[in-house]
Amino acid sequence: MTEPRRRILIRGESAGATERDSDERPAPAPARCDCPLLDPDEWHEVESDWSDIAFLKTMVTAVAGVPVGFDTARAALKAAAAERGIALPGDEQPMLLIGEGRFRRPLLLEVEADPGARDADLYRPGGFAFSRLVEAPWGELGKAARQLEADAAARYGRKPDALYAWYLTCGVCSRDRNFETLLLAHYRA
Repeated sequence: MTEPRRRILIRGESAGATERDSDERPAPAPARCDCPLLDPDEWHEVESDWSDIAFLKTMVTAVAGVPVGFDTARAALKAAAAERGIALPGDEQPMLLIGEGRFRRPLLLEVEADPGARDADLYRPGGFAFSRLVEAPWGELGKAARQLEADAAARYGRKPDALYAWYLTCGVCSRDRNFETLLLAHYRA
């Protein structure tokens, strides 16, 4: 049995100063919703070490830029983890990241895996990710992603290797939380 993976934060220069004040934090999601509620101090404008992180990975089809079959793919990833005896992070919601792509987009489910074990089916991106919490109502996510990409390129001297989004809300709480999303700029090294 492996020990739970701990997220190792690598604070950036502006990590202490965030654009979001705690007073602006949306109200918790309704009781019938179990969407993740992230602490801006740990996620907004923060670098996270990804040297020990692992994901189960699949692809989803995108039609006119909209992922199709997202919920089915998420359920299949969770079922695959359970079937193979791979644990999900126990003390928090696992990240469920969707990448970019015009017709096919990667979908990654965070899993607990021994850093030394090499499972051919696990995706281990390595490197680090620079994350930003954004409110992205309809039509705003692409703009926010492009802004993150530009800001990360200015900060690190090159474009990220990949951009991912973690939708933090569902149909029940999206409007109340203004479609809160975590965007990540991933660098392999």
